[in-house]
Amino acid sequence: MQRRSFLRSTAIVSGIAVAGCVGSGDDGGSENTVLGEPEREYDVDPEDLAYPAYGQTIPAFDLPSPLHDRTVSTREYVGERETLLTFVFTRCGGPCPAQTAALARTQTAAADGGYSDETVFMPITFDPEYDTEDRLREFSEINGADPTAANWQFLRPETPERAKEVVQGDDGFAVAFEEAEGDGGHGNGTDQGEVLEPDEEGEAISFIHSNLLLLVNRDGYVERAYSPQPPRPDIVIDDLEAVREGYA
Repeated sequence: MQRRSFLRSTAIVSGIAVAGCVGSGDDGGSENTVLGEPEREYDVDPEDLAYPAYGQTIPAFDLPSPLHDRTVSTREYVGERETLLTFVFTRCGGPCPAQTAALARTQTAAADGGYSDETVFMPITFDPEYDTEDRLREFSEINGADPTAANWQFLRPETPERAKEVVQGDDGFAVAFEEAEGDGGHGNGTDQGEVLEPDEEGEAISFIHSNLLLLVNRDGYVERAYSPQPPRPDIVIDDLEAVREGYA
């Protein structure tokens, strides 16, 4: 998919993305998706958004998955599973815990529903120097995920430069982030999720970033791009199960 910069300059960098989508669809849709086209806050075509949006494919990047000691492609499960993918950092005092908790609740629903091996969860850190394997594991656990499960692939780019290429780049997911002064807090946070406190004073930096969680069907097309706020887990679960039913 060609990455587009249209509207990026008008995005509010404090984590509010442009043209956020909600879980319920209206009439019509894409020939490559199960769900109907989502409602949007603004009259913007998904093709004009910088990040992968409804009916589009996601880019392929091979990244380390340290909790499972292997390399995983962001498109590794195309043809096999639905993928839920988001972008976080563990010392985030704002929306990142809620994004991770939404994935964790969905992971639990998949286990309860007997379809764990048909769904994969891919949080990607854009703070790889700080987010060690141990921190990724602890952050996953305190937000309700089972990091030992094969379907929980917490990806960690090798370097900050690689993180920018994958997460922020025009040929990547085009999710803006930048380091900022502060204590790790955001003005766009929620009460959901648990923060992983920095180990030492001075480690509590913050990133200003956009928020995005993608639900990708097993053919590799985006069914939902939840933004700007972390979505309610029940909405994600309902959308995931509707997509699964469409393939039944």
